[in-house]
Amino acid sequence: MTGRARMGLVGLGVMGRNLALNMADKGVGVAAHDPWPEARTRLTEALAETPGLDITVTDGPADLVASLPAPRAILIMVKAGEPVDAVIASLTPLLAAGDTLIDGGNSHYLDTQRRAAALEAMGLRFIGLGISGGEEGARHGPSLMAGGAADAYETCRPVLEAIAARFDGQPCCARVGGDGAGHFVKMIHNGIEYGIMQAIAEAFVLLRDLGGMDHAAMAETFRQWNDTALASYLIEITAAILDRRDDLGTGPLVEAILDTAGQKGTGRWSSEAALALGIPTPTITEAVFARALAALRNDRVATAAVLPAPAAPAGTARWEGAASVEAVRQALLGAVIATFAQGLAVIQAGVQEHGWDTDMAKVVEIWRSGCVIRARLLDDIARSYRGTEAPGSLLRAPTVVGLLTEAQDGWRRAVALAVTHGVPVPALSSALAYVDGARSDKLWANMIQAQRDFFGAHTYERLDRPGSFHTEWIAPKGTA
Repeated sequence: MTGRARMGLVGLGVMGRNLALNMADKGVGVAAHDPWPEARTRLTEALAETPGLDITVTDGPADLVASLPAPRAILIMVKAGEPVDAVIASLTPLLAAGDTLIDGGNSHYLDTQRRAAALEAMGLRFIGLGISGGEEGARHGPSLMAGGAADAYETCRPVLEAIAARFDGQPCCARVGGDGAGHFVKMIHNGIEYGIMQAIAEAFVLLRDLGGMDHAAMAETFRQWNDTALASYLIEITAAILDRRDDLGTGPLVEAILDTAGQKGTGRWSSEAALALGIPTPTITEAVFARALAALRNDRVATAAVLPAPAAPAGTARWEGAASVEAVRQALLGAVIATFAQGLAVIQAGVQEHGWDTDMAKVVEIWRSGCVIRARLLDDIARSYRGTEAPGSLLRAPTVVGLLTEAQDGWRRAVALAVTHGVPVPALSSALAYVDGARSDKLWANMIQAQRDFFGAHTYERLDRPGSFHTEWIAPKGTA
């Protein structure tokens, strides 16, 4: 080792190992440990291929802590839940006041708040660190969303900024609020990711099944879309996926993949948080439900055998070549914007609920590189929040208003086309309904309030005078 390590790391799975190598590349000495010998061996083998890196693989928590200068900082990269608590329990007897533990896993933000409070009572500091970018990001530069006390963040800021992705020379790393804010923001990031991925998948199905396009043509279409306002990492990789041929077969690889999708829980957590805060996130939530529906593949196949699709329509419901391709692009753009709007609204509500000192512009800025949802749109969105009058809703930001106004006609045609042909598009359609609802100055809730008052005497408010009111409604004939 060329000097005393300045960062400890527990957990040498793919993410932990790559973060260790990333830190060492940036001149940060690392003391690393994993209870599994195989994980320690894999890091040792990686170090043999890249000699000169300042990483020491330690035999246990005591050796790890002993190798770090005070005040110590230790990054924990283990599976969320009980494993995090177990690692913390193994380290705390060895630490001193002022030391900092950093949880870099996908922990639930409520767990992070609990841990932060418990460690603070022991004189220790705690950072909940959201990390996005996957294996590649961990190795070469992720987006980092830190939550915790300002002084705790300051102790590890130089290292985190060193390993983070860059956008226009600035690190995609920031403290986004106190205690659980980092994991809350990362959770919503993943919810947005769910929604956008689902919308892209629906666009793919429309091009394939209604447009009759082959995979080379679809790949080229997504590449062209990546030169528009849709430009993003997810659009870029979709084109690459469509281009890939199956090494074990003769066709496109994507068509050899079973159409059931997995999930690790962060999308569901996003929807649960939105429900608890009273914030509508229909597209994010529909994306979670869509994965659950996809998982019921055997049931879907059985239902398809007995429940026919609609007959092929005529006239305006037909696919119209390039015009329909453009309509799908507009629908996808609208859905992406709506998904960002939903996610950012949840973050704003969470900030208010928990009293976090969160800079919304900074949240958006650190998503512009390194993370899965990085996109050209985020630059405009960040400027909206940096403006003199930051929008209460992203849908009111001037740039967004312009994009949605231009997209809505094609968006409606694409959704109508899908519905007419019986092609499910839960993300594209729910996003459209969300925008239509958000721009409606009069909705249907007056009828719902009347119904609630009728059967439950829940009262209602009036447009023309203050106060709560109840009506003795006359029961319809023929009812009890």
